[in-house]
Amino acid sequence: QVQLVESGGGLVQAGGSLRLSCAASGRTFSNYAMGWFRQAPGKEREFVAVITGGGTRINYAYSVKGRFTISRENAKNTVYLQMNSLKPEDTAVYYCAADRTYYPTQVEEYDYWGQGTQVTVSS
Repeated sequence: QVQLVESGGGLVQAGGSLRLSCAASGRTFSNYAMGWFRQAPGKEREFVAVITGGGTRINYAYSVKGRFTISRENAKNTVYLQMNSLKPEDTAVYYCAADRTYYPTQVEEYDYWGQGTQVTVSS
């Protein structure tokens, strides 16, 4: 079992920044790829970013590329999502997820999920 707890969400104006954190416990953190997803009201959960266990491979959704940065500190069992130049359309509940698959980018590939943290971007 892996337990995930997100933090760092909040209300920010358009153009602002937020840094989300996801703390993991329960298993060897570096064995797990970590992903960030988001879900806006009335929409399906969508992929935002993924980072492999060793941090050697990273990918982003087109909508956030160049604005968001995913990173991880395996010594602290934590993954981050730095979000810059935020837009109102980034408003959503953001979830982190973990899986032992090397490079998962789909919701159904992930076995472990956090409870989510709300990000609201005002115009």
